[in-house]
Amino acid sequence: MLEKIKQFVKEVRYELTKVTWTTREELIYSTIIVIVVSMVLAVFIGIVDVALSNLAAMLLG
Repeated sequence: MLEKIKQFVKEVRYELTKVTWTTREELIYSTIIVIVVSMVLAVFIGIVDVALSNLAAMLLG
């Protein structure tokens, strides 16, 4: 059992050497993109919500 754990840890360390880690600049750029897209979607969903609420209020009287 101990040998299996050792082998697993050894393989994990080897696989981690193959990983391409992002640079600081890429991480910052990606974070900005996520924040901007989230804000745009929030505004869009808010506008649609208000429009549908008004439409429902007009239809239901």
